[in-house]
Amino acid sequence: MNKIVCISGATSGIGYYSAVEFAKLGYNLIITGRRKERLVEIEKELREKYKVDIISLNFDVRVRDEVEENLNSLPSDWRNIDILINNAGLAAGKEPIFEGDYKDWDQMIDTNVKGLLYVSRVIIPWMKERESGHIINICSIAGKEVYAEGAVYCASKSAVNSISQGMRIDCSPYNIKVTNICPGAVETEFSMVRFKGNKEKSDATYKGYKPLTGEDIADTIVYCATLPSHICINDLLITPTAQANATTFNRK
Repeated sequence: MNKIVCISGATSGIGYYSAVEFAKLGYNLIITGRRKERLVEIEKELREKYKVDIISLNFDVRVRDEVEENLNSLPSDWRNIDILINNAGLAAGKEPIFEGDYKDWDQMIDTNVKGLLYVSRVIIPWMKERESGHIINICSIAGKEVYAEGAVYCASKSAVNSISQGMRIDCSPYNIKVTNICPGAVETEFSMVRFKGNKEKSDATYKGYKPLTGEDIADTIVYCATLPSHICINDLLITPTAQANATTFNRK
């Protein structure tokens, strides 16, 4: 059987383009997401175009029972996951902490932190048993720097940064690689989700410079995942050339 990559949040952006790039390389795919129709479309597209085997699992990473039920439903040979990409995540809202929406806070913490943990908790023991595997956590520059009106999102990604470090320590004796990838500004659905469909605010996020794309981050993920077995990129911060830090951009 071909190598297997499991990607959470595969219905758009970084997750979708990662599925495309790994399919091009002949990996079999486990793709997960909340949008069932979109999962079906992607499965059909990649199966026909790249002739790889795909299993799509429709669940919300925030719901532990759904995570466990769906992942544990995988046939035994599909549990030999070579690469896990914990990509599911989002930002919701952007306002001072004293005006924050409780629902937004819950959504970010439950998705970005607990969802990553739930998925990893099921899959890591399978890797541990084989003493082989690679976990790639999609963090953010917000996990490295805190900025105004983003305290809870930054906190959730700081948690991913810390979890990645601890995960690497715990998994190292079992020959499991852990890579923490921290993108800066990437033009995907990210800002439209953050600003709840406000196109003006979303467009302003990327105005005056060339942001990264989902394809750029997918290429970076593939690079990290296909290095020789004795090499692990532990932590990678990637930004557009126009971005100096979390909040400083050369806009023209």
